[in-house]
Order: sequence, then structure tokens, then C-alpha cells
Amino acid sequence: MSSDDRAEEAAAAAESAQQQQQPLEWRFAQVFGERAAGEDVQEVDIISAIEFDKSGNHLATGDRGGRVVLFERMDSGDSASRKELERQEYPIARHPEFRYRTEFQSHEPEFDYLKSLEIEEKINKIKWCQTANNALFLLSTNDKTIKYWKVQEKKVKQVSVMNSNTSRSSDNGSTSSMGTNSCTALLPNGGCSEKLYSPNNNVSFPPGGCTSLRLPVVVTGQDLNHVPRCRRVYAHAHDYHINSISNNSDGETFISADDLRINLWNLEISNQSFNIVDVKPANMEDLTEVITCAEFHPTHCNTLAYSSSKGTIRLIDMRQSALCDSHAKLFEEHDVPGSRSFFTEIIASVSDIKFARDGRHILSRDYMTLKLWDLNMDSRPVATFQVHEYLRPKLCDLYENDSIFDKFECCLSGDGLRVATGSYRYILILTL
Repeated sequence: MSSDDRAEEAAAAAESAQQQQQPLEWRFAQVFGERAAGEDVQEVDIISAIEFDKSGNHLATGDRGGRVVLFERMDSGDSASRKELERQEYPIARHPEFRYRTEFQSHEPEFDYLKSLEIEEKINKIKWCQTANNALFLLSTNDKTIKYWKVQEKKVKQVSVMNSNTSRSSDNGSTSSMGTNSCTALLPNGGCSEKLYSPNNNVSFPPGGCTSLRLPVVVTGQDLNHVPRCRRVYAHAHDYHINSISNNSDGETFISADDLRINLWNLEISNQSFNIVDVKPANMEDLTEVITCAEFHPTHCNTLAYSSSKGTIRLIDMRQSALCDSHAKLFEEHDVPGSRSFFTEIIASVSDIKFARDGRHILSRDYMTLKLWDLNMDSRPVATFQVHEYLRPKLCDLYENDSIFDKFECCLSGDGLRVATGSYRYILILTL
């Protein structure tokens, strides 16, 4: 390595360290779907799931009406690195801007006649899959059914000129007008048929019929449209509501989890899944905990973690056995003696877990705290952030109105330096 390269790397490292020391300024940047003054918010329009892809160039949202809306970053075509842009003295945007791309109806309301249960169309989770051939792939799920979607740009061609006359004389001397956007076909008796294409529905034909075949001669208007297509439907594999889905790093499989089971799917096989975790006891009266979330390791395709309502996180290795009844590691924080109360187990329930991109840490969220775990230390978290400590004196009121059972999610930034989670009135963003 030359001295110039070492100098550039040192300068880049110094600049990165300086940026990390400076506090970030968080501000409002962009909004979609802003309602007019006095307009009521419809329940079907409330967002229930949101997910960025790994590149950060695409954003997907799901709502209670079963719709998925896709947004794309407007400057995503600029693939040059930051160093290259600086050399070109190209101004870097202050914040990325996104534009609406397309939307589609992912799920419809259903009814389970065997259990007399209504299945609402609300989207619970959205997960991006690996892209291929300039097409986007994603998974979306409601309480019972998972769907695999492909969204691809396609050119739509329109016929502008036909080889037909604008007017024709019939045997009795009358004339009839034929539109330029009509397409007719010959019948065996020499007549013609209008069944193939008649967009205006106002084309008339002479009584004697027509004796020639009308074909388009000019095709124009090759507009790009984003066409969604459902490739697979994964259904009838969960007796309880699906609470999480996660893609594997192998690009071929994914998991889905409900309260008692975790199933492993192949993206190309929709009629068969493998049950890899089953915590259902022989007698349901002996049930003490349920699965709350499951997540694949970002790089190790054989490793996944799942959390429970008892506040524990289990790391399992699928190479050990087909049914992963035993765990490789158990992450659990022990209570301080004398600190247990009626609400201890309720507020300890983990609502969400996320692996860091490096695969070394796990971020977990319960009702009161946000915790960061190191895979090499399962006795206690390496960091604990108090989120709802101000609500501790009000736990009785929260229990009476069921607010204590609310679920909150968490996430990590791509560089692993910041974590974020939600609350009732604000979003908490922390720097590690």
C-alpha cells in the first residue's frame, strides 16, 4: 500500500470519527398521504407494517386494509460511492427523498368456516427478498396467510393507427365510421367480428359486413408501469396468528412464527413447510409461555433466534436436529431479589428482536426497556435503555385498560451505531 493510500485512509477514518462525535440533527424531511384539513382518518388507511430493503433505496408499507404501497429513492440510480462523489465535487444530498412507485391489494378479508373465525386483511409484517432481473420481491402476511410478491417494470404498448378506412360505403350507399383504435377479425363467411378489441364500444359496421382484416400498423406510447404479481401463497400452516416472518441469508428459505410454532418454508414451495420449533405442551393447561418473535441470523443460514413472553431469547442451531427443542444459548436477565411483583412477567415479555448487521448483537424490546445483547454473553445485556420508566407508578391503570399489553418494535441502523424504538408520544433514537 502506497503512502498516498494510507494517507487517504487515515483522513477518511479521522473524518468518520469526527462525524460520530458530532450529534446528529433529526428533523422532519418528507411525508406521504397527508390528509386535508377536517378529513377523518379511515381505519383501513392506518399503517400497520413498514420496512426498508437492505439498500435503503426502497420502502414498503402495509395498512389495515390489506394494501401494500411501495416507494423508491429518487437518487437511487447514483451508484457512486461517497469518496468518488467528493472527488467529482458533486454535492451530496442532505437527506434522501422518496417518491411513490406503486400499490396493490395484498390480502382480502377471509372467513375460517372450521373455526368460525373472521380473518382480517390487515398486514402484520413485510419483508424484502433478494432482487433479481431488476424486479422487486417481498413477503407480506396477515394473521394466517403469507404471500410472495414480484413487482416488475413492464412497457405498455398502445395502438395509435390501424389499417382501416375512416369511412366505408355499404351496398345501400350508407356510410359508417370506424375508429382508429378498433380491431376486427374475419369470420368464415367473409364477415368480421368486433369481439377482439373495441375500447370505445361505439364502432358500427355496415350491414353487409367487412371483407378485410384490420390490423394495427403503428404502435406507440411505451410507458413503464410497475406490475405486481403474486408468485406464491403460503397458507394453512398456522393454527394461531402469525406474529413474525424472516428471510434467510441463503435467499431460498424463510421462517414464519405464531404463538406456539415456527415453520421453515422454501420460497418456491407453497404447499409444504417444516416445523422446526414447537412449544405446544401436551396439555394446554401447562402452557407457561408463548413465542413472540423470530428472526434469522443475518449471515449464518443455520442460526435463528426467537423470543418469548417470559422475557427470554433463545438461539438455536438447525444443524443439531430437525425439531429444535433444545437451544444453543439462552439469553435471560435474572430479577433482583425482592423486586418481583404482579406485573413483572407481563412487562418482561419481549415484543420484538432484531439482529445487528454484524451478527454479533441482538436488540430486544419489552414494555419498559430496550436491551442490547452480545451473543458471547448470555447472562445479562451489555446495555439497557429505560423507555417507559415514567409509567412504572401507573402500571395498575395500564393493566385495567389493557395498555400494558401493547407491542413496540425496535431496529438498528445499517452501521450498527444507532438504535430506535417507539413509544406513545415519541420515537426514541439512541447512539451506542
